[in-house]
Amino acid sequence: MARRVGIYTRISRDDEGDALGVARQQQDCERLADLRSWQAVKVYEDNDVSAFKRNVVRNEFELMLKDLRAGLIDGIVAYDLDRLARQPRDLERLIEIYDERPRLEFATVTNDVNIGSSDGRTMARVMVAFANKSSHDSSRRIKRKHLELAQQGKDSGGPAPYGWRKDDRTKTDPEAVKAIREAQREILAGVRIGTIRTRWQEQGLGNPREGTKRMAHHHVEHILTNPRLVGYRTYRGEILYGEDGQPVMGEWEPINTLEEWEAVCAAIAERKQKHPGRSLARKYLLSGIARCGLCKTKIRGQINQRWKPGSKAARFTYRCSVVNGGCGKVGRTGEPVDRLIAQLVLEEQRARASVTGVPVDQRWPKEDELEQVNEDIAQLVEAERTKQITVATLLQLLPTKERLRDELKLERARFYKEQKQAEAKGETANLTVDEFFGLPIERQQEIVLHSLSAVIIHPAGRGRRKFDPSLIEPVWH
Repeated sequence: MARRVGIYTRISRDDEGDALGVARQQQDCERLADLRSWQAVKVYEDNDVSAFKRNVVRNEFELMLKDLRAGLIDGIVAYDLDRLARQPRDLERLIEIYDERPRLEFATVTNDVNIGSSDGRTMARVMVAFANKSSHDSSRRIKRKHLELAQQGKDSGGPAPYGWRKDDRTKTDPEAVKAIREAQREILAGVRIGTIRTRWQEQGLGNPREGTKRMAHHHVEHILTNPRLVGYRTYRGEILYGEDGQPVMGEWEPINTLEEWEAVCAAIAERKQKHPGRSLARKYLLSGIARCGLCKTKIRGQINQRWKPGSKAARFTYRCSVVNGGCGKVGRTGEPVDRLIAQLVLEEQRARASVTGVPVDQRWPKEDELEQVNEDIAQLVEAERTKQITVATLLQLLPTKERLRDELKLERARFYKEQKQAEAKGETANLTVDEFFGLPIERQQEIVLHSLSAVIIHPAGRGRRKFDPSLIEPVWH
């Protein structure tokens, strides 16, 4: 009976996505299996997958080891040993299985190394060690090249980041720019990244990875805070600075001004500090805002389990709950309360906007001071480079200047964050009630809290009654 073997094919990079490299490997391996009178029963293909990077899991390689150990295949045919392993630990895992099952077959197209024999294993270990060194050398050269490109403000290739055109990474994509800027305004207005992520997932925005069912939270956060948005060049995830102490600018069109980008970054960082590890998700407009008229405990929204689309029953209610420390004596149908509060708040904000007007952009008053500090740092670095001062002197003077620079940059980010937040939250003067309820729930709550500190829901008495607005008491700021 012919020996059943598995064919393993792998290529590290397949930029075109046509899998031609692994297809050629498969043809050569099948030809070798026929020459040995072996039956190729399965092809294990890891296309566009590195065997050198430690954090990469080769799913087909792992499946092949599992099948080999279970006896589902009687050996392996690969194009070359370095297709199978570039890390010694992967080779040792394979050798361990061949130790357990001495009659396993092994062959490669390009050489005659057989890990089924003692001499073959020794040779395989030497070859993988050299392949590993070759990968290390290539990695070092690539990293150096990427650093050189970064210092020149050039791109280092790869897929275009979201916001820029796929056919020209230096030009912005108008539709993506619109989505990014809208999401940033929502962030400043209090909307959660999770809400934006869900909407983007439904609309196919943000370039989600193929096959993912849910876009990652950190992926959306990175898109909205990427230093590339303001034109900064990054290297290994950090903003790259030139010899003059200034950020290296990239050769592409920016999407944000520095003020806009710093405001969004500061808003997200501030939210993480205020609510570490806690979800800010809300289902109902007045959750945490409404209070019981009798015991003054916060009232929560509660879904009506009997409600169905099209029915006349209330979809949810606001109810004082004994579980939350309340008296349990006050409850009210949710929708009429929400619409009343939305109408009152929008009317109040329209009246306020007609008096105060729209806030105008203001320049941060310490911009010149920050510019002077940056100039001082650059002069100190240049003085040390030209041997006017020693390194010891530089290291004595530099930390104070750097601390002052960082403090001023933080203050600038906070200034523009508050300015942009005020603008984002103030864009409600012309909203209708229906448009208000079309906004994300976090945005709705921010608009309400801009005018109200609480909503008191007074008891309506027993029996079925019509909705009485006089029993809903808004508490204005």
